[in-house]
Amino acid sequence: MTTTQHAAAPQDADHRLLADWYETGAPADLATHLTRHGPAPLDAYPGGHGRDQLIAELERSGLRGRGGAGFPTGRKLRAVAAGGRGPVVLVNACEGEPVSGKDHALLSLAPHLVLDGAVLAAHAVAAVEIIVCLHDGDPLARPLANAVAARRTDPVPIRFQPVPRRYVASEESALVNLLNTGDARPTSKPPRPDQRGVAGRPTLVDNVETLAHLALIARYGADWFRATGTQDTPGTTLVTVTGAVREPGVREVACGTPVGTVLRLADAAADAQAVLVGGIAGAWLPLPFAARVPLAHRELADAGAALGVGALFVLPANACGVAETAHIVRYLAGESAAQCGPCVFGLPALADDLARIAGATADTGVIARLANRLAIVEGRGACRHPDGAVRVTRSALRTFATDVDRHRAGQRCVHSGQSYVPLRQGERGYR
Repeated sequence: MTTTQHAAAPQDADHRLLADWYETGAPADLATHLTRHGPAPLDAYPGGHGRDQLIAELERSGLRGRGGAGFPTGRKLRAVAAGGRGPVVLVNACEGEPVSGKDHALLSLAPHLVLDGAVLAAHAVAAVEIIVCLHDGDPLARPLANAVAARRTDPVPIRFQPVPRRYVASEESALVNLLNTGDARPTSKPPRPDQRGVAGRPTLVDNVETLAHLALIARYGADWFRATGTQDTPGTTLVTVTGAVREPGVREVACGTPVGTVLRLADAAADAQAVLVGGIAGAWLPLPFAARVPLAHRELADAGAALGVGALFVLPANACGVAETAHIVRYLAGESAAQCGPCVFGLPALADDLARIAGATADTGVIARLANRLAIVEGRGACRHPDGAVRVTRSALRTFATDVDRHRAGQRCVHSGQSYVPLRQGERGYR
């Protein structure tokens, strides 16, 4: 299927995933979805060579995963397809990130786009099953089950898997481990899930936003997808904006849009001091510097951050960034899988040091001790969980360096004492 044969695409390049919502103001049921997009174009990519054509189109599109790591989606599909042995597709619909709401918004407003993406991905890798992973008790479970029931012609069976409400339980190896053993803890890699996953079979684990983009690329082509965004990060992305803003919520913007543009859309406070980019395991960037940084992988990396889950938390002027980071790292320590020393011992120690700095009770060796602990913890866990705590801590020491120096000189925080970053408490079932 050549790109010239793709169907007509949605008109607004910045409203691709949420086109129906922006047009109608209502969630897209199956009839609305089919009117706009038609059925999943499985016939355009028949078995055999057609499957390879679909993967090649996704590779050419440059689509990168929207779940956090930003791994090239086409490359992941090709690895699973090459493994044979009846692959499995896992739809990661768990939104464990406390400052993100994009996955929930997309599943609420455009569920059939996500399901189309899952079916097309399953077709591309010749999967025998699609498993939708949702947090236990998620209110979306019933409407999603109804959406699946309405899709009577899907060629691959779709079932649901409840996942514990813990921060690391939705990490890809944790999902595979849950399905294999009933224990939602991350496991060491290799093997990666695409090599040996559910029941030992190659397993594709993709975030819901990634699959929704996949469904559009299969219809409208790689050239269409690349018509917006940047060379390194093409397409659009969903961004959750919270914190010191008048209009919090989820927006779809072209990749490469400056952070400041997104903050203006959300009517961010003029005196906000910093932005937490990429989620609570992301990085703090100071304002106004952050406003000039494009939401794209390469540019964010150059600025010391990452796109992550596409979340922006705006820190108000009356908050203490050091205290907020201590709060975050304490949460990350409590939400670990409690199976490796860096999480069990390292993360609480990092949180303690940050809290002492914020409380102006730290000893003179605290910075050297923190630097040593950060170096010891980084890269040492079975999963990447401790690395996130290291990243947000290092960014806080850079971004709030003036506050750190002031607190070490004996000046306590002038903030009200409340924590502004909203952190949900997990079930804490690992210990």
